[in-house]
Amino acid sequence: MSRIAKAFDHGKAFIGFVTGGDPTLDKSEEFILEMLRAGADLVEIGIPFSDPIAEGPTIQAANIRALANGATVDGCFELARRVRAKTDVPLVFLTYLNPVFRRGYDKFFADCKNSGVDGVIIPDMPFEEQGEAKPIAAKYDVDVISLIAPTSEARIAEIASQAAGFIYVVSSMGVTGVRSEITTDLNAIITQIRKVSEVPAAIGFGISTAQQAREMSKYADGVIVGSAIVKLCEKYGADAGSKIYEYVKTMKEAAAGS
Repeated sequence: MSRIAKAFDHGKAFIGFVTGGDPTLDKSEEFILEMLRAGADLVEIGIPFSDPIAEGPTIQAANIRALANGATVDGCFELARRVRAKTDVPLVFLTYLNPVFRRGYDKFFADCKNSGVDGVIIPDMPFEEQGEAKPIAAKYDVDVISLIAPTSEARIAEIASQAAGFIYVVSSMGVTGVRSEITTDLNAIITQIRKVSEVPAAIGFGISTAQQAREMSKYADGVIVGSAIVKLCEKYGADAGSKIYEYVKTMKEAAAGS
């Protein structure tokens, strides 16, 4: 069983996100370890990029802070290596196609394997174009995580049937960011996924409260929280570790239904 599969084999999973290098790579490592101590089952590490088109203002600002502080793709691989040396919890990179393409598919995915990264999410790589990356990623035991959005509609079954690792279900139209209300019929999307795939499905985009986590967990195998954690990094900077721990502990308990 892969590390990603293990994240979902003991109940509803909580997936947390940090932008690598916000405010520093050392602090990112600390924040990830605090999330794990609080019960996170999988961690996404965002590779800072100058044009993160799927991100709202909160994570865009985190990308800018990280880049200004000298974060690089190489630095994020080193961050992953350091975290992997301390835990078996699955790690997934969230990145954009440009850094992957520029590094070269083979080198990028080989570096993922050597750093202990289990999967990648590439929001600006359409499903129809995954074919150029997935075979190379598979060679290195790295899953290319598919996204299913409210606009996927007729493509849901096709995307889900070919998914690996876990399926990232986008809760709402638009970019990432905290939302006070999520109105998408996520139950219907998950039901369509279940007809063709047993790959775990986790819901992200906009989840920030315990109530939302509890509600989303009724349908999905896990919940993904990014912007709310990044807001803590923005507000508390280098001192965010304890705040992240408290927040993730609350959200994990809510996702688990406890």
